[in-house]
Amino acid sequence: MNTEQMSTHHPDHGTGQHWHFIAIGGHGMSVLAEIALELGHRVTGSDQVAGEEVVRLRERGARVDIGHAAAQVEGADVVVVSTAIREENVEVVRARELGIEVIHRSEAMTRLTAGRPFYAVAGTHGKTTTSAMLAVALEGAGCDPGAAIGGTVTSWSKGSRVGSGPFVAEADESDGSFLRYTPAVAIVTNVEEDHLAYYSGLAQILDGFTAFANCLVPGGLLVACSDDPGSLEVARRAHAAGLRVRTYGQADPVTAQGEPLGVEHVSVREVELTAGHAAAMLHPLGGIESAGITPLRMAAPGLHTVLDAAAAWAAGLEATGTDAHSAARLAQALGAFGGAGRRFEEVGEAAGVRVVDDYAHNPTKVANALAAGRLAVGEGRLIVLFQPALFTRTRDFYAEFARALDGADEAVVIDVFGSREDPIPGVTSALIVDAQPAERAERGASPFALVPEREDAVAWVLERAEPGDLVMTVGSGDVTLLAPQILRALSARDPEPGQSAR
Repeated sequence: MNTEQMSTHHPDHGTGQHWHFIAIGGHGMSVLAEIALELGHRVTGSDQVAGEEVVRLRERGARVDIGHAAAQVEGADVVVVSTAIREENVEVVRARELGIEVIHRSEAMTRLTAGRPFYAVAGTHGKTTTSAMLAVALEGAGCDPGAAIGGTVTSWSKGSRVGSGPFVAEADESDGSFLRYTPAVAIVTNVEEDHLAYYSGLAQILDGFTAFANCLVPGGLLVACSDDPGSLEVARRAHAAGLRVRTYGQADPVTAQGEPLGVEHVSVREVELTAGHAAAMLHPLGGIESAGITPLRMAAPGLHTVLDAAAAWAAGLEATGTDAHSAARLAQALGAFGGAGRRFEEVGEAAGVRVVDDYAHNPTKVANALAAGRLAVGEGRLIVLFQPALFTRTRDFYAEFARALDGADEAVVIDVFGSREDPIPGVTSALIVDAQPAERAERGASPFALVPEREDAVAWVLERAEPGDLVMTVGSGDVTLLAPQILRALSARDPEPGQSAR
């Protein structure tokens, strides 16, 4: 992409402004704060707890206060918020009183990345892994990318990278903020019903992703999954609107009538899935054949791993060119990808039991995570501790969550992690437990357990875990804190405990 195809947002970086981030410790905010620091801005922020992101930002020179107070925004040039921050937050109120500009984190992203080709990764699930894969692949191919990833990239030990080349970031559909971007490359991994507190249903969600594709700069590229009905529909609409489209997947891209769509395509063939890896052959078609048939081998299990990597490879070709040498370098870098934090993250092993933590928080993500767990555990049992996130999502998808959890041999569900939402009467984790499939009892599988308190759920897991089992903590809330706790307890019963990854 040339400079005429880059974002036209105002370049505020390098001016030494004072940026204040509310809830700075969250992954989405902390990576922006790190980038602002590296670009020469003064950074301050506030959060409720001094987590590891806060500690790292303080070490890099940011002033971070614990707790929210009006005085903390004084002197700032701009205050950055997310959708989760309410208007009545005392820092937001004070900033507006002082005439300080208050901007959404997506606007902060556009300002901090202005003047660079922007690669935006969107989709109901897979954003973090795909964006991390793409950034690592571009790094390995010599493109010196920047990145803002919503999770720790294992090989970087953080989620941000400034770089000088294309900038890779997740584009969040949950609040419509992905429409603020003007990407050079837009990836849509999948489109499903979710975030029904914001959208009325799948039709409006599809319209939102279609609008996202239409935000591409002139000559920009949409990369979409042909295996996912929603993503394929967005590709069809984009192609009909005259946009450049490159699909990827096992299925051929076709029209609604079953005719060839006539777009560039990365055909994912000869898929091989084992307990320790996922592999495939990538066949570039429809005008990009010069990239050559390329082997892909990932050091993580699951079909979703292959598809996310194929998305990254297909998008990466836009930066490197479609010659066979560049294609091979991208695939080689993807093969060395060490994962992203909380995406099937190996926490450790003790007493013959492996512990894995995963951020999955909608039904498809949970099903994919458990499918990977099933491959990884082999003949052992899969034990899952699940924490639903958001009352609205639990209300809207409790039956789908129950079907996803059916992939576990043993499953325990704890209280809903409400995060930014107020409780909804009658909406609890019991909805999921009560909706467990009838076939589960018919085949003699253990029923789901409802154990609201976290400590009690840990004890429940420890009572059942045996050598050869795989324990997974699953959810986007503070359930992640239970994984190392489980590992420590297992280590206490093991005379030669395994090492924790944390």
